Amino acid sequence: MAAVLILDDEARARLVDRFGPGVSAWCDGLPDLVEKLTRRWGLRIERAAAGNTSRTLLCRNDHGELAVLKLTPERDIAATEAAALRAWRDCPRVVDVLDTDLDAGAILLAGVEPGTPLTERGWTHAEIDALLPQLHAVPAPDGFPTLTDRVTFMFDLADRAAEGVIEPRLMAASRAASLELAADGPRALVHGDLHPGNVLAGSDGLYVIDPRPCVGDPAFDAVDWVLRSDREFDDAIAALPSQPADRVARWCRALAVLLAIRPLRRDGSSDYADRMLALAASL
Repeated sequence: MAAVLILDDEARARLVDRFGPGVSAWCDGLPDLVEKLTRRWGLRIERAAAGNTSRTLLCRNDHGELAVLKLTPERDIAATEAAALRAWRDCPRVVDVLDTDLDAGAILLAGVEPGTPLTERGWTHAEIDALLPQLHAVPAPDGFPTLTDRVTFMFDLADRAAEGVIEPRLMAASRAASLELAADGPRALVHGDLHPGNVLAGSDGLYVIDPRPCVGDPAFDAVDWVLRSDREFDDAIAALPSQPADRVARWCRALAVLLAIRPLRRDGSSDYADRMLALAASL
């Protein structure tokens, strides 16, 4: 199989940016690892999908069924993701784990067809409002990071990117508000990175993929659906009636600064970035 299909230059650069130069040896060995796993699981690679912490390959098995092979150089990421997906095994809106090789940082997932991300297909508030309660019906299990851990990781990662585009005082205030929210509230298994790119449209409904799981306030998972909505802020929150409006609003204000960083670095000031900054400033 072509090595460029396994890992092209752009995908390698994303992994190096995320994990550092030390990941290059893992990247060099990836074709051999993929060859071993596809032979073991009877897979034929069709194409690759983007990812910042893993290489994701869409495959067909011997029966022609779609399967997804995910490989990451950080084995804890694979182990935590697999554990979360198995905790959600009774939730019909989360992809199934078919097999794992956690020593190799590999997870084999059931495919979703057509599997169009909601970033491309679009979404309705009603769909998301039906999805969130199903996702959060799982009791908080032991062994997962806390939402405080997740918030700390997100801001630690964002601080470097925010340099020169976000006032440090605003970043610090947003971090403090987020940590305060993470320390209380209800507790459930939270996806931790639930946005339109991590929800796929299948022939029979929506499917959630790529969790960064943690235990804490489930209102955290509603943030992207409000802040990426084409509705006004209050209307977007009201369009998710299954969610606690006050806590969702507080989470949105606390995290809005993070959604402003990338557009500010890419395009400078824009209506969207300015709205996110104004929302963050209203803490």
